Amino acid sequence: MTGRVEGKIALVTGGAMGLGRADCLRLAEEGARVIVTDIDFDRACAVAAEVGGEAFHHDVRSEERWAQIMSEVDARHGRLDILVNNAGNVIFESVEDCSAENFRLHMAIHVEGTFFGCKHALPLMKRSAAASIINMASSASLMGYGMIVAYSAAKGAIRSMTKSIAMHCQDSGYPIRCNVLMPGGIETPMVQAVSGRAGQEQPVPDGVLPKEALGAPRDVANAVLFLASDEARFLTGVEIPIDNGLFARPER
Repeated sequence: MTGRVEGKIALVTGGAMGLGRADCLRLAEEGARVIVTDIDFDRACAVAAEVGGEAFHHDVRSEERWAQIMSEVDARHGRLDILVNNAGNVIFESVEDCSAENFRLHMAIHVEGTFFGCKHALPLMKRSAAASIINMASSASLMGYGMIVAYSAAKGAIRSMTKSIAMHCQDSGYPIRCNVLMPGGIETPMVQAVSGRAGQEQPVPDGVLPKEALGAPRDVANAVLFLASDEARFLTGVEIPIDNGLFARPER
């Protein structure tokens, strides 16, 4: 099957690298016009060039910037069909070590960034025949990891917010679905850095992976593509772990 999101207008935050870049590539492969936004504008432009799309410098913490970008998308395209709220950060700190500043930083990037994105995208997405919001949480929102307290809290908030937004859109009669993905360990620059091998990418083999394996960014991008497509028309308010069974495993 090809052209699964043909002609759709998609915006991916944090699209310059890692999961965001993979999402941009996969959506473009299947026919979407992709808008890449990132605080790293040079890399966003490089990804936009790869996919034949557009790029915006974007600090998702700024509501004003969200409004500006949506105004520009309106002027250029008149609607928005797909929004992927992917931008994020992580600082490894326990509840005892985490400063108020770092806690608020996570809330601003993840929670407020996702909130602003949904709020300011809805007016454009209501014009779509069938629109989809995909918010990015994490397996850390389902399980206890002592050294990422702020990150876990932020991702948990995104899970809850997604359900509320999904029900608001449905109750309002909007043609918009809203779902959340929760990746586990994925071979991204962030995971490489945490693993002490910054910039050293390890190949992810094909086929079914053993329980200790990392996934590939494309594994998440394929789920983004499905939720963005009309194939997922009966899914809204759903949370999907992409973790190779990690959350289901009883001895975790």
